[in-house]
Amino acid sequence: MTYLLRRVRLSFFFGLFTALLLVGCSTTRQVESNVNSYSTLSALPSPPTYRLERLPSQAANAVRFDAIESQAQQALANFGLQRDDSNATLVLQLGAEAGFVPNPYWGPAYGYPYWGGAPFYGRMGFGFGRGGGWGVGMGGAWMMDTPTPLYHRKVSLILRDASTQKIVYETSAVYEDVWTDDPAIYGVLFNQALAGFPTPPQGTRVLRTLVDKQTTRPVPAAGSVSTSAPAPAPAPAAR
Repeated sequence: MTYLLRRVRLSFFFGLFTALLLVGCSTTRQVESNVNSYSTLSALPSPPTYRLERLPSQAANAVRFDAIESQAQQALANFGLQRDDSNATLVLQLGAEAGFVPNPYWGPAYGYPYWGGAPFYGRMGFGFGRGGGWGVGMGGAWMMDTPTPLYHRKVSLILRDASTQKIVYETSAVYEDVWTDDPAIYGVLFNQALAGFPTPPQGTRVLRTLVDKQTTRPVPAAGSVSTSAPAPAPAPAAR
């Protein structure tokens, strides 16, 4: 009986280890984000051009923001918009956030203090990073390694009519997961945020894109952005 039990345990641990190994060796990653889009446009502007208006904080962090700006321009080009500062029909403002969300299930023993109410985002700004994953130890009992935090990335785009300065397009994409690859992840998010341009579904939706882990580019034949049901409304913060 003892021998059989040991065989069962060894088989279980071997199967789990194999599954974790296969997951770790996967070459693709699904990037899922919550997208909020609002538009008063009925068609692509003519000419389809824009000029970029940097905020003072973005100008002060130009070295980091340049990489994010480049990702945004590539995404806008994918949807037919070209930058032309001298002959623009639209004025563009970009936003980008980077931070982390401490796992609410892990307390001070893992270096995470208790946070009440809404999630706490640390180190907001134009921070870059790359990583993800978690560890497992096997012995007399299960032991989880220090948990990986959820990386928080957000992008936003606001387009104004250059002649009237009225907002004609507003969109954002928020991503939270244990994996990130900066600054390329911003390119994926900008493409998701612009999905459906110039007439996207109004409001909140969840978009998913399968990307190559090494390049963070959409996977051919499976890289198109897909839409699921509207994202659930966030739970009210505890009082």
